[in-house]
Amino acid sequence: RGAGACGKKHKAYNIVKRAFEIIEERTGKNPLQVLVDAIHYAAPREETTRITYGGITYHVAVDASPARGIDVALMNIAAGAFAASFRNKKPIEECLAEEIILASQYDSKSYAVARKEEIERIAEKAR
Repeated sequence: RGAGACGKKHKAYNIVKRAFEIIEERTGKNPLQVLVDAIHYAAPREETTRITYGGITYHVAVDASPARGIDVALMNIAAGAFAASFRNKKPIEECLAEEIILASQYDSKSYAVARKEEIERIAEKAR
């Protein structure tokens, strides 16, 4: 728990609430279904782990568990929204809504989808 995120649960709740309102306004769909689709498309199926044999470290491709995939997808969606709103006049709610909408459409402009493709590409080379 870092010092930058202490005591901001209500603020985070309001950001997500406003982002869902923006999603419903722009797409006309249920925002929860759009979020589920975004998580589905942003979750990596395969990633790498480090294994050390005799002091030499190798990267080995492993299948990601479903829970790990969901965690990574949510983390990348949040990171993409934060990166888009940093030093920008656009509010975080709009950036979060845009990131979720792009990820639900499997658009490579989405940070989460681009990161997922990068993780899976690295894992494919590590086989």
